[in-house]
Amino acid sequence: MPPSTATTPEIVATVIFALAVIHTFSTKFFANLAHSQPRHAGLWHLLAEVEVVFGFWAFVLATALVLMSGQQAAVSYLEGRNFTEPMFVFVVMVIAASRPILSTVIGVVRLMASMIPISSAVATFFLCMSVVPLLGSFITEPAAMTLAALMLRDGYFRQDLSHRLKYATLGMLFVNISIGGTLTHFAAPPVLMVASKWQWDTLYMVSHFGWKAASAVFFNAAVLTWFFRHELAAKGKPEGEGNSPRMPFAVAGIHLFFLVCVVLFAHHPVVFMGLFLFFLGYTEAYKQHQDRLILREGLLVAFFLAGLVVLGGLQQWWLQSSLVGVEPKLLYFLATALTAITDNAALTYLGSLVEGVSSEFKYALVAGAVTGGGLTIIANAPNPAGAAILKSSFDDESISPIGLLLAALPPTCVAIFAFQAL
Repeated sequence: MPPSTATTPEIVATVIFALAVIHTFSTKFFANLAHSQPRHAGLWHLLAEVEVVFGFWAFVLATALVLMSGQQAAVSYLEGRNFTEPMFVFVVMVIAASRPILSTVIGVVRLMASMIPISSAVATFFLCMSVVPLLGSFITEPAAMTLAALMLRDGYFRQDLSHRLKYATLGMLFVNISIGGTLTHFAAPPVLMVASKWQWDTLYMVSHFGWKAASAVFFNAAVLTWFFRHELAAKGKPEGEGNSPRMPFAVAGIHLFFLVCVVLFAHHPVVFMGLFLFFLGYTEAYKQHQDRLILREGLLVAFFLAGLVVLGGLQQWWLQSSLVGVEPKLLYFLATALTAITDNAALTYLGSLVEGVSSEFKYALVAGAVTGGGLTIIANAPNPAGAAILKSSFDDESISPIGLLLAALPPTCVAIFAFQAL
């Protein structure tokens, strides 16, 4: 529909959404204000948190809706939003980051690294950037992002890596996670939004998307690892956990059981939240096998995604009209670009509302959405989880959006080649 048909709340929501996007690129500014204006340092630190940005502007939108349309209309709008994804990301992030799960994955990765005839630190880094992102096709992208980010933080980012390597790793991690979830039809948010309606199953995903994505993931990881092999070998500490006691098999198995059950019931918040409460009870009963659960980090990420759900619900008037009638190849690049300033799941959902589209349209939309998923923190739902875990290793505990964008461009170009030329 043309922009002129937009309602006043939709136009206001789009302006607020644009301000939120600008805010995500300005977090460094607020971090500097916290140092230069100590009197209000708490407020500036809050606004410098990327995870707070969209939640903050969602509150501004809710206030604006109350003033424009009344309390009842504003509450009805909020209650009409689907917050399943933010809740799921919070739950799966906390469980996946628990010590028994992390110990299990580290053990498997370490075993695989021992079979590669190169430095253990270099081999482990390569596996973190390739195999773990592809796990996102099975344990969901947020869980894979959490595991990869924790392993990279403890084994590499805390070992005084160069600024250049940190950003190159972060950008590639976001890209590889985004495209690495396309081997199945149930693990990547942008695929989930369309798989049922368009009748895509895992066989379809592997044959049309998965093998191309896997090729790009391994190529990206191999190139990055080779370029920084000397620094990784010198500074990497792949053991991560050091001399922590051996994890009992039964404890690891119970944690894996909780993780699998949460993934299986990812679309049923009543079930997975109930499972999560049981999980919290179990971890409290067996504290000796636990580290601090990342509840704060998980809640911040959920807050970010919930804000995106609130703000994104009133963007359909311009997003959908941008997709209709576009030639498939141009649509692919348009989707890649739009993903950077919206969210790839929201983009594919809006595309699924367009009736009578061709198979080429469908492929271009989803391929473009996952290709652009690493360009910004807001482009893909798992990105805020990775940023929350790794940002403490960056200057001022803040990730530069421009730095991330520039770092993500090379692996994104590889993904473009894979989806367009292979």
